[in-house]
Amino acid sequence: MSAPLANRHALVTGAGRGIGAAIAQALAAQGAAVSLLGRDRGRLDAAAERIGAGAIAVAADVTDPAQIEAAFERARQRHGEIHLLINNAGEASSAAFARTDAALWQRMLEVNATGAYHCIRAALPAMLDAGFGRIVNVASTAGLTGYAYCAAYCAAKHALVGLTRALAIELAPRNITVNAVCPGFTDTDLVKEAVANIHRKTGRSEADALGALVARNPQQRLVRPEEVANAVSWLCCPGAEAITGQALPVAGGEVL
Repeated sequence: MSAPLANRHALVTGAGRGIGAAIAQALAAQGAAVSLLGRDRGRLDAAAERIGAGAIAVAADVTDPAQIEAAFERARQRHGEIHLLINNAGEASSAAFARTDAALWQRMLEVNATGAYHCIRAALPAMLDAGFGRIVNVASTAGLTGYAYCAAYCAAKHALVGLTRALAIELAPRNITVNAVCPGFTDTDLVKEAVANIHRKTGRSEADALGALVARNPQQRLVRPEEVANAVSWLCCPGAEAITGQALPVAGGEVL
């Protein structure tokens, strides 16, 4: 099929840059009508313009259910009901557990787990009515294993993987699949920020800090955003109907 996602509406959160922008591009290339959601309207507009094909930007904070409802309604007005929901919005902050205060803990949960909950709640009724839906949550290898100095982030991503597995079982009879992809360290602004943070806190050079992250990947490299996007696209395309409840590492063999 030249356009396997023709007549499907995909909404991607955190779509202004990095993995989210790559996912939106990949789904549009498969024929989907794409809505890009995020907090930075300028980035979203630029990403939508690069994609073309009628892609639109809708600004919202995933931690605010009222904003999500309003943004989803704007997306529906342009492209109809949402068939493919990609929960990619996320935030990573690191700190020793002793320095992880309640505000940091709550922020990681709200952005990385509760935000996906709000978006699923907004999209699911129409999927149930249609008897079709594809939900892909972009988690992390931090949702499959632990990393020092990332307790709050790991807990939030584990929560997202748990939500994925529970909801997949609940929705399996309704032709709605729910999966997670779990990237390792990926060549995005978030990793650049992590490298700079390591440099500031430890005095190590940024090259050494990046080398330490790359060393976790048996392929000895950062994952490319397009590789994560390809995995998401496959889970949304015809032929992956039997894949549900899975947490797929995209990490060069880091998590086996």
